Amino acid sequence: MNKRIYLASPHMSDEGYEREYVQEAFDTNWIAPLGTNVNEFEKELANKIGSKAAAALTTGTAAIHLALNAAGVGEGDIVFCQSLTFSATANPIIYQKATPVFIDSDYKTWNMCPNALEEAFNKYPNVKSVIVVHLYGLSADLDKIIELCKKYNVALIEDAAESLGTYYKGKHTGTFGDYGIFSFNGNKIITTSGGGMLVSDNEERIAKARFWATQSRDQARHYQHSELGFNYRMSNVVAGIGRGQLKVLEQRVEKKKYIFEFYKRELGQLDGIEFMPVNEWDKPNYWLSCMTLSGKVKPIDIMEVLEAENIESRPIWKPMHMQPVFKMYDYIGTNVSETLFENGVCLPSDTKMTDEDLINICDIVKGLWK
Repeated sequence: MNKRIYLASPHMSDEGYEREYVQEAFDTNWIAPLGTNVNEFEKELANKIGSKAAAALTTGTAAIHLALNAAGVGEGDIVFCQSLTFSATANPIIYQKATPVFIDSDYKTWNMCPNALEEAFNKYPNVKSVIVVHLYGLSADLDKIIELCKKYNVALIEDAAESLGTYYKGKHTGTFGDYGIFSFNGNKIITTSGGGMLVSDNEERIAKARFWATQSRDQARHYQHSELGFNYRMSNVVAGIGRGQLKVLEQRVEKKKYIFEFYKRELGQLDGIEFMPVNEWDKPNYWLSCMTLSGKVKPIDIMEVLEAENIESRPIWKPMHMQPVFKMYDYIGTNVSETLFENGVCLPSDTKMTDEDLINICDIVKGLWK
């Protein structure tokens, strides 16, 4: 059996930055729950992306949950949510007993279609919040989305779980909305093994999110709770990994871009292949290299020949409005997200791959056209 090549897996720094910060946590006995690494990781990430405040949490899902809470979303409220995404984007809407309405993507960005969003606002003018996603590290077309949210006085939450290091018109994704969230899951561009971050320029709301994330414990000698709380704070050990990973973010983005351009150069001329869109105002982090197929070769053909060689690939995310758990909720669009799902494939995008690995993957894929 050939060595396993993953879609995307953790990649610790060659310099060992992560080990230094984790060792410091052990040496000082600040293992959990909080400590210097948590405080500094929040500051360092906020400074990196140009946000005023950040809260380090257990997962990106927890960050979305607290963003909805901070936006005042509650039982019966409507939340517009991009349909083409992972379920972690939509699940917290249900946690809040709110109602999701799923919004289609466009081919220009693979992300939320501004026209479909405008149609949704016309149908549901009393919406409480909008969750836009920067899928696969590609920035959504934010100008019109922001304009619509301001027009209807609606909180905008950016799910930037996949787009740390991506820029929209020269500014980091995750910093345009009222709230932004990032994920440090094991497959993300940098990882803490598991973790997330909530960011905002509203320092007061971030402080409140930290309070909720520590079980809403009131300032009292005894344990007193006046609000519902959550056990969502990141540990000091995990935050140490994040601090080290943040130092190599630019290296990871550079390698992800190299992988994408390698695939595009080697496979882009094959009949029926079209790679994910990169717009002039979008500087992606190229988290995953994705493409769609319109000829005789289908996504399943590529996935099967790669799997036979112990190489991981995946379909494009299955849209939320197609998921059994969300089938009862409304969907606004023209089935762009369905088409991308049915015709799309995510190629191996692991930053530890060598040129030899990439050549081998491309040769295997090219073989389907012979």
